Amino acid sequence: MGSKLPLNLEDLLRRRTVEGDRIEYKKGWNPDPIFRTLCAFANDFENLGGGYVIIGQDCDVNGQPVFPPAGISESEIDKLQQELQRYCNLIQPTYFPQFYVESFGGKTLIVLWSPGGQNRPYKVPNAVTSGRSELRYFIRRFSSTVEAKGDDERELMSLTATVPFDDRMCQRASIEDLRLSLVRSFLKEVGSGLYDEAATLTLLELGRRLSIVDGADEVARPRNVGVLFFNEGPERFIPGVQIDVVHFPRGSGGGEMTEQTFKGPLQQQLRDALRHLQNNVIREKVVKVAARAEAIRVFNYPYAALEEALVNAVYHRSYEQREPIEVRICPDSIDILSYPGPDASIKTEALNGDKVVARRYRNRRIGEFLKELKLTEGRCTGIPTIRRALAENGSHPARFSSDEGRTHFLVEFQIHPDFKEDDLGGTPEVTPEVTPEVQLVSVIKGEMGRSELMKVLLLKDPKHFRQVYLQPAIDLGLVEMTLPEAPRSSKQKYRLTAQGRDLATKARAKK
Repeated sequence: MGSKLPLNLEDLLRRRTVEGDRIEYKKGWNPDPIFRTLCAFANDFENLGGGYVIIGQDCDVNGQPVFPPAGISESEIDKLQQELQRYCNLIQPTYFPQFYVESFGGKTLIVLWSPGGQNRPYKVPNAVTSGRSELRYFIRRFSSTVEAKGDDERELMSLTATVPFDDRMCQRASIEDLRLSLVRSFLKEVGSGLYDEAATLTLLELGRRLSIVDGADEVARPRNVGVLFFNEGPERFIPGVQIDVVHFPRGSGGGEMTEQTFKGPLQQQLRDALRHLQNNVIREKVVKVAARAEAIRVFNYPYAALEEALVNAVYHRSYEQREPIEVRICPDSIDILSYPGPDASIKTEALNGDKVVARRYRNRRIGEFLKELKLTEGRCTGIPTIRRALAENGSHPARFSSDEGRTHFLVEFQIHPDFKEDDLGGTPEVTPEVTPEVQLVSVIKGEMGRSELMKVLLLKDPKHFRQVYLQPAIDLGLVEMTLPEAPRSSKQKYRLTAQGRDLATKARAKK
């Protein structure tokens, strides 16, 4: 009863990390509709990861949560738990959601987390409070729970005993292969109330709370999603879990290439690959416009578009195939390739249409973790986000393609037309003083502290300063720390290297 949710409660209530159609708000305990919804979440018809029933939280006619919540009386909790236990035994096969007592706005709430079940399809009496009610199958249609009939029922039957790969037990791994430090780091990052409690739990108990462990205690093993996010080398258990970034300075047929491979927990390799693209590939250029006071700033590739495409590849690729995600960087284009292609329900010509909606998702738990880590927004947002970012930057539209056998999925980006390749087909011509690391080196005089540098650069966010300005400059060998043995010291200052001084001189000369 004291257990805490493995995600941030307020984010859940306000639909920040979980889509609204995966949340059911109930002002009070009403078993009949609640159990139909729990059954629908367990059936997880579209492989979205199940859902949450929040008791004590009212909503308006449009299904939006109303704050402050109504709450429930604490005297009801014991009775509610007893009825929950009794009615769960009426679900066939037997299914039990995870039960949490939470507090928000001074009110007590009950959260029932109903992950997609391992033994679908599930059915439940239409009215669990009636001993004679017929067992029926239920699924979610957007934000509603409906009975599965006709084609829907036949399709649900076809999902019997089929569980997405990321939610299956990893037979090659043991509980000890999950790293407690990575789990606690995740809980802290997402703001879960379970973070403090985690220090008192065994790895097995914590794994069950996060639903990343399966099986009886004596034979329990982690699920694949647990290995992917909470082991420092998931490729040892699931081959091909990596991102390869390949540079072709003279083009794919030029005979030259350099390759960098990013491994580690899924969220780490994704962030490392994105940081590499941001620091080493993306460039900004200032275009002067006649009769206009302000110059136009454009990027060779908008970061938001590349980020969304790579996150989508991580989310939607198959982890049963050994091929890694590949990012191919040529002088005038970037391709992101993943395997296999999109669901067969999506027509090839529709990939470049206005809206692409998958019939069923390949991975249900990976998307859940990526959303909680704020690495993706939600379903059906990827391609629109890419198109919007490219349009705002004045770039050519991206091209999305696959083959008839759906063996792969390719996203192709063209360089912004205002960027030109040099004679060797290498790095685009860029106005150097507008890149963050060059802006930084051009203002450093002698030894300067972080606050002083941020003031000169008119920056207010320390995290943004470190990630976008300072760390890239250090990684490129332009800036060094005066106290490298104590990087977090309050006395830490920064100064230019010889390479940084040369670049600063050139940047100032161009102003």
